[in-house]
Amino acid sequence: MALIGVFDSGVGGLSILDEALRQLPEHDYLYLADSANAPYGERSSDWIAQRSLALCRYLANEGCDAIVVACNTATAQAIQEIRAQLSIPVIGVEPGIKPAAMHTQNGIVGVLATEATLKSDKFNALLATLPSNCRFIKQAGEGLVPLIESGNANSEETLELLAKHLEPIQDAGSDTIVLGCTHYPFLRKSIRKLLGDSITLIDTSDAVVRQLKRQLELLQNLSTKKDVGSVTFISSKNEDRLLSMASDLLSCDLSLHAVTTQLLGDIG
Repeated sequence: MALIGVFDSGVGGLSILDEALRQLPEHDYLYLADSANAPYGERSSDWIAQRSLALCRYLANEGCDAIVVACNTATAQAIQEIRAQLSIPVIGVEPGIKPAAMHTQNGIVGVLATEATLKSDKFNALLATLPSNCRFIKQAGEGLVPLIESGNANSEETLELLAKHLEPIQDAGSDTIVLGCTHYPFLRKSIRKLLGDSITLIDTSDAVVRQLKRQLELLQNLSTKKDVGSVTFISSKNEDRLLSMASDLLSCDLSLHAVTTQLLGDIG
């Protein structure tokens, strides 16, 4: 089976891992959370690029056949250099503004993402390709990632901050919201509580995993003997805490997989 690396600044990429375990449970996974340095969204572009490349090199050296950069900020700042440096498939994530533009009924789309993603050349180049009759309300979700990282995705504090960030999007009349950070799908329940069920929420977990599947199909010599593979959780801060949060946040049944944890050492 393939060994697949999934990398994020923290627990946000668990939303991608969850979908991968649903669609591709037979493979083995290394989930790497750089929790000691989260969140990435408020760090410099150079730091994000260098750190992301170093962590993806680590996963490649561990024997990964493919890597998912399950962090919008890292994808925006580093994906081109990572692909240039590594010889294995590297799948990135980006805000689903294209499907949102196709789905919206009134042409007003809210984009909730990190400041680094919203300011990135990659995001704005993608935005420039979309129809001019679609209006995008860009909103940085400052402070949301640390709350999710601390296990408070459904707290009153998070709800209050989320309401503040959603206000400009709601006031503009958006009928669709792009969840432009892999942490934000864990706020679905709170967003529904604030805005109701009529607004459409767009995240790209399914599309990312389908792209991963296509890349795996191109690889040679993959066995299909196992029904379910293993999952190793690697953290740069606290591996037991990462496993605990994964158990809380993932909808898949981790007990079906051989699960181990590991503390990330110095990667240079």
